[in-house]
Amino acid sequence: MTRHDTPRHPWPGGNGTAAGGHDGDRAPDELSLVLAQGLVSAVESTGGYAGGVYLRSGTPGLLRLAVLAGLPGPLFRPWWRMHVNRPFPVSEAYRSGRPVLLSDAEESMRRFPQLMAGLPFPFGSLWVPIAGPRGNLGVLGVLRASTPGQPVALADGDRLHRLGQRLGGALADLERQGVDCVWETEPVPVQLPAATAPPVRVGRFDWDLHSGQVAADDELCAILGFAPAAFPGTVDALAERLVPEDVYGLWALARQTVESAEPVVRRMRLRGPDGRSHLLELSGRWTHPDGDVSASRLSGFLVDLGAGPVVPEAADRLPRGILSLDRLGRITYANGLAEELLGHPRAELVGHLVWRALPWFGHEAYEDHYRAALIAGDPVHFLARRPPARWLSVSLYPGHDGVSVVLQTTDQPAYAPGSVTSPGLGIGSTADRSSALYRPVALAIALTEAVTARQVSAVVTEELLPAFGGRQLAIYLLNEQHLQLAWETGFPKGFLDRFDGVGLDVSIPGVETLTTGRPIFFESMQRLAEAYPGIPIDADVGARAFLPLIASGRPVGSCILGFDRPRGFSPEERTVLTALAGLIAQALQRARRYDSESALARGLQDALLPHRLPEIDGVDTLGRYLSGTQGMDVGGDWYDVIETGHELALIIGDVQGHGVSAAATMGQLRSAVRAFALSNHDPQEVMSGTNRLLIDLDPGQFASCCYIALDPATGVARAVRAGHPQPVLRRPDGRTEVLDLPGGIVLGIDGHATYPVTEMRLEPGAMLALFTDGLIERPGTDIDEGIERLRATIERIGAVPLADTADQVIGEARAAIDRPDDIAILLAARWAGTSTVRRPRVSGPDLWRTFRGPDPGRSAAARDPAP
Repeated sequence: MTRHDTPRHPWPGGNGTAAGGHDGDRAPDELSLVLAQGLVSAVESTGGYAGGVYLRSGTPGLLRLAVLAGLPGPLFRPWWRMHVNRPFPVSEAYRSGRPVLLSDAEESMRRFPQLMAGLPFPFGSLWVPIAGPRGNLGVLGVLRASTPGQPVALADGDRLHRLGQRLGGALADLERQGVDCVWETEPVPVQLPAATAPPVRVGRFDWDLHSGQVAADDELCAILGFAPAAFPGTVDALAERLVPEDVYGLWALARQTVESAEPVVRRMRLRGPDGRSHLLELSGRWTHPDGDVSASRLSGFLVDLGAGPVVPEAADRLPRGILSLDRLGRITYANGLAEELLGHPRAELVGHLVWRALPWFGHEAYEDHYRAALIAGDPVHFLARRPPARWLSVSLYPGHDGVSVVLQTTDQPAYAPGSVTSPGLGIGSTADRSSALYRPVALAIALTEAVTARQVSAVVTEELLPAFGGRQLAIYLLNEQHLQLAWETGFPKGFLDRFDGVGLDVSIPGVETLTTGRPIFFESMQRLAEAYPGIPIDADVGARAFLPLIASGRPVGSCILGFDRPRGFSPEERTVLTALAGLIAQALQRARRYDSESALARGLQDALLPHRLPEIDGVDTLGRYLSGTQGMDVGGDWYDVIETGHELALIIGDVQGHGVSAAATMGQLRSAVRAFALSNHDPQEVMSGTNRLLIDLDPGQFASCCYIALDPATGVARAVRAGHPQPVLRRPDGRTEVLDLPGGIVLGIDGHATYPVTEMRLEPGAMLALFTDGLIERPGTDIDEGIERLRATIERIGAVPLADTADQVIGEARAAIDRPDDIAILLAARWAGTSTVRRPRVSGPDLWRTFRGPDPGRSAAARDPAP
């Protein structure tokens, strides 16, 4: 069964489910149980304190966190989704099929800096692929204490690898039973077993008050340090094991019990020989009316609680607020002073997630401190503001089974705004410094992956706004001495239109921050209106920050951050925002160069792909091209159909890489193949000549190609391949097969390579499909699976017009969000006679534009709000 998406709810409130978003009222399904069991075994066997399992999702190339143990799920929401091409250890383990073992933070920073930018704490981690019979199903990961300078023990890596293989086998069994082992919803939280502690023991005894004889079981003797055979069986012997004050208390309790006319139960705490506290419970009744005390007896239990929890009454007497949390973030205990400091009774605290019971505790800086405590395992201390204006000193003491939180009142720090109307928490605070240290690194790394101006703006929306509690963002780019609105989110619809295209001589803060190079901060819209009388302002009363976007001394534009309430800006916060603005400016400047190159590449490809395929009696042809969704959206895939005398040449090829270089090389190869074909060279000579030409050009690229010379009259075809995927043939009776054409290596590698020619016959009613590997490749799956999937699709579609076949074959690829490679497809169908209705065949860029959707570089798309 496939897990379906559940409604999303913003952190920290959640949707009323258990930690991590999993529905606590729903019975665990079989897949969840298998994953949880495998994860718990992995964490315990490798000495870890937390772990998780990532599984494939329905989106190609996207892994989802399915199970998380030992950590609160909502606190790790940024890591719930992981693309297999991202620079993270879970992605590398999945892609490579090999374990990734990281002993400490230094090794993690060297190999995976983006992981440490988001989690800048000392910890070690182990990641192994979960292998299935047809490729990797996911990744099993364990977090554990850092071991600086000591590599991960081979035994630990081997043990976890075996557990990953065992889990893969269990998932394969589920799939054979019809369970679809993919994940589409939030991770299931798992509580790890408690750390090893002395077990709770109960000893029983029977006490004859007249004789003083005590009959004790073996467990009571063990608790008090007696060998069973050595216990003398008297209350005096029992008393010898107690401190004097406890002996008097024991006798007083016994007398009180026997003199009562009603059945009684009395309890007291006794200290054993090892100093630990034991719970004593006595029960008895005087049942003889003649007052015969000799018949009075007491029965009792002595309970050894082991290490035991904190005694509640002891914690209630402390002059500090005490909270106890489990590792999933649920409050398990709160003392009396904690109730007072937090302003909530215990009934509203115990059993609830701390961020749900105390929403203000969900501030990003506080979340980061809690992550630090759980991952690094060291105490963490910081200041926090409980709304509206009460400041608390917070200390987190983590352990294997949870976190103890100590709270004390403290004075308002000097960096905090002084009024209730400006309650913002500045980054200069102790609570925010950890976030401030790694936020520029995280943003910088994320910006390196952003290629277009739209992608840069989206990264700023996702990384910068949440870090500072912002709600609105606008980015203006400088174009011929005017500021053009390139991106906006959060502002009232149409509000910013009046500022679009303003010149640099206009007196508004967005212009002034760029012309002066100085950031401008306003704690409220009232302050903004006072500084710029008459400037239109929206109905919001919040703060604004205007940042200059300057790269290498050159003005790029300006950035506006909006907040939904008044707030102050500490000196440290202003410094960090200014530095981040410089990173944004550099990324936007790089994106502009990309946009220029992309426009050139698109124009080049428009000119090189055929706009119309030749119409030949007896053969219908159709070509389609679909660009990738990552990076430069044009590549080196191409197709062509050429009339060569009495034959028709069907060509498809794929140049390595993307961008102008790939498009240019593609154009040269297409011209070379066309020239050789029109010179009536046979297929082997066409391929060999093109190979030598590519080597002579030395563009640093290689290419694959498939060339088929077809005689429309007889159907005889001569085919040659150079490292290209095998074509698919659908026969007139509907049977469909993947051809097995011998071939040579890709073009551009070996000048002496040979390319054998295979002769075959395309019968009337048959169809031939040539394609590039972008159509059949999926991350984490074997390419043979993709070819078989295509073959089955073509067979299922049957004898329909070529346009319908192309629509269905390429439709699934078009729906993919992350598609790293381009796709080209060329279909050719042979028909008999001349009665078939002929239709003009449009191909190339016209259909390419139809299938690639709106141009992401156009201003209208750039103004769409963030997804």
